[in-house]
Amino acid sequence: MAMALQGIKVVDLSRMAPGPFCTMVLGDLGADVIRVEEPGGGRMARERSTNADEARAKRNAAFNALNRNKRSIALNLKDEAARKVLRQLVRDADVFVEGFRPGVVSRLGCDYETLRDTNPRLVYCSLSGYGQDGPYSGLVGHDINYISVGGALGVIGERGGAPVIPYNIIADFAGGGLHAATAVLAAIIARGHTGKGQYVDVAMSDGVAYMMASVMSVYFSDGVLAAPGAMSLNGAAPYYNVYECRDGRYLSVGCIEPWFWAALCHALGRSDLISIQFDESKAEYIKGELRDIFITRDRDDWWKTLSRIDNIAVAKVSSLDEVASDPQNLYREMVIEAGEVDGQSVRQVGIGPKLSDTPGSVRFTGATTGQHTDEVLAELGYSEGDIAGLRESRAVA
Repeated sequence: MAMALQGIKVVDLSRMAPGPFCTMVLGDLGADVIRVEEPGGGRMARERSTNADEARAKRNAAFNALNRNKRSIALNLKDEAARKVLRQLVRDADVFVEGFRPGVVSRLGCDYETLRDTNPRLVYCSLSGYGQDGPYSGLVGHDINYISVGGALGVIGERGGAPVIPYNIIADFAGGGLHAATAVLAAIIARGHTGKGQYVDVAMSDGVAYMMASVMSVYFSDGVLAAPGAMSLNGAAPYYNVYECRDGRYLSVGCIEPWFWAALCHALGRSDLISIQFDESKAEYIKGELRDIFITRDRDDWWKTLSRIDNIAVAKVSSLDEVASDPQNLYREMVIEAGEVDGQSVRQVGIGPKLSDTPGSVRFTGATTGQHTDEVLAELGYSEGDIAGLRESRAVA
């Protein structure tokens, strides 16, 4: 069966989570993704000893969903012979993705201007924390820093308390990886009109601010500053909140619509709360009443009862093991058997976008560093003797 990005070749020079997630999306949808790695797996692998032995490295690679559907070639880009290999890789590539700090790719000889001369149709994506320009462009950072600058961290938490740190999903994976994948696909479509590639500058802090569009719109329009625990959608409202149950687990309630709220109140035997849903002066009172109700039964008991009633927006707050066994996630194939490693089944997260005619797929699990070096070099026209020479000089591994 044909795939949406079949025939698209991606050269992936990224290292940390955002770039690999971007190219995972492209690979899942059919692109031929070639990871260009540092021999030995790079500094992080060495310092964490993640490739301490071949069996462990093979297992780590297989279970890492971010590296599935990708081949791996190990190039020492400090060596001119390796840089030549990279330029040959790019000669017929559609997309190049890198995630270094601004300026690094110029030192490695693979900046946009250099590779554009090699391939004018190349879509070149630089994915960084703060972008390629601006006063913060040279700063180091991680998800927590980018969600700070982009405004997300400042609205997460309890009223009057310190910001609550979410897992690194917002900037790294959404504002970074997904943002980059969307931009790359847009540039590929544009190339169909212009015949030329282009440079794509993706900043994770930009991506976070972009996702704050609705909240910022309220500020620009009415001057209202969203604050932790003070807005209807971040903890202030009793109808959009989480409640602890008898077993210490939580149920989420999202009954924003008055008819959803009415259905919940009827089910809880508290019809008296219906008319005061939006009375901010009664919010803490309603929360207290709901806390007293939900604490009387276990979470799954509440879920079993309330999920059967139409127009009640509730859900279990799931732990990761529950996510992996949730019937909705299983039905939607968001937990899959991706393959096996040394006889052990490899489970991974499934593919999010569901395309009816050109569905994505996991064709193979992640490769160890340099696993496909010889294969890729042969495809570029290198002879066995050439490859042996490159290995001897340590230009490749």
